[in-house]
Amino acid sequence: MTYKIDVTKFPELVSQFSDFQVDESHLEYLDGKLHTLWGLGRNLVLVWVAHERAIDALIIPHYTLSEFAAQNRVDDDDPLSMIYGADERSDRSKNVLEDVISGPKQVDDVEFSHLCKLLDGQRHHIELPFAPGVDVPFVMIETLIKRYSISYVEDRAVALFDIVGFSLLSALDQVTQLNSLAYSLNSAYAKMLNNDIEISFARSTTGDGFYIWNRDRNIQANVNLYHFMHLVLADNAIARSKSAPNTTPQLRGCFHIGGHYEFYQSEGLNPTVYSYIVGDVTIELARMADRALPGQILVGDFWVNMPDWEHGMVIKIDTVQFIEKAQETLSNLKGLVLSGDHIESIKCYLSGERLEDDSFGISRFQLADKHGRLRNVYNAKVNIYRRGSGPIYLGLQTSDLGDFEIVQKEFVKPVAEMTYD
Repeated sequence: MTYKIDVTKFPELVSQFSDFQVDESHLEYLDGKLHTLWGLGRNLVLVWVAHERAIDALIIPHYTLSEFAAQNRVDDDDPLSMIYGADERSDRSKNVLEDVISGPKQVDDVEFSHLCKLLDGQRHHIELPFAPGVDVPFVMIETLIKRYSISYVEDRAVALFDIVGFSLLSALDQVTQLNSLAYSLNSAYAKMLNNDIEISFARSTTGDGFYIWNRDRNIQANVNLYHFMHLVLADNAIARSKSAPNTTPQLRGCFHIGGHYEFYQSEGLNPTVYSYIVGDVTIELARMADRALPGQILVGDFWVNMPDWEHGMVIKIDTVQFIEKAQETLSNLKGLVLSGDHIESIKCYLSGERLEDDSFGISRFQLADKHGRLRNVYNAKVNIYRRGSGPIYLGLQTSDLGDFEIVQKEFVKPVAEMTYD
């Protein structure tokens, strides 16, 4: 059976069809050529360069990147190892790879040739029945090629919903609770769309929960993801109050921003149309969830660059500033309906101890995971006030954290100003 992509099921391509008038057969032709080079998942397309009616693609076995990094870790005979040290040499090789796969897949011929030599890759010339950049926009070719490649994202916001006690449930109860959580995700997604909040969320399962991220990368997209987490937890809380035992999960919610690799797994003989993520940010979230109490919301300690399209600049923003930004935009959720009741207001904040002037500070907690590695987190609270019904309180108060296993706690003074680059 001849392979043929169904572009109507590829979300990144579908979103671009409204902007460009493109002959789908052109995409199908190129995708078929890439599928052959992909070799059932043995290879990946690292970069590509455009020509008048053709492209060149740099094809390497999927293990080449790991071998390149490993070679630079163990090559003690390299004089650079004596100058910089083995650890720094390993970091430099890792940075080289991350710089390549975090950038655009489309490069110029100089960069293409350099990477061919560096990774001993093969240049494959693909003749096309159309002109790249004319008949098919470069951005659509880039989107198609990413499906056969791997990318590194430095500053992605990701939320983790983890079901408490999942492994102790019967198989039937596990399925029931996963379905309940999936419904809460879909319900929250529909509510945001109905409120004209632009989102492009993706998800992957952890086995006992879900990772959720926004395909868009900017400060508003990250804030929208945080708000999305509020709505999912609220929908779940309402469902738990009305359901029979073991049908609706109790959740831990974790949120963090960091780096990860993004790729498309094989499904049958083809790459999936939905991407998967793995890397530092997912590892941090998993370790946070291991220490979180039932019903707790944890936010990681980050300080990252975020594009701010509204002001046309890049913001260097930390966790405290991010939560303040999220609070400023909560008015966007006003009027949403939860279980038949309209939201009048929402308050989200990081918890802390009461100060002498009766205000509240912010506490930062240091956790140790099962490997003894340390990380900082914040305890988050969300209060949702509804018209006609009582408020919904999400997360745990400071007074509820007696069983929260921490190494130490410190006071963090809120920072009001953001750094612009």
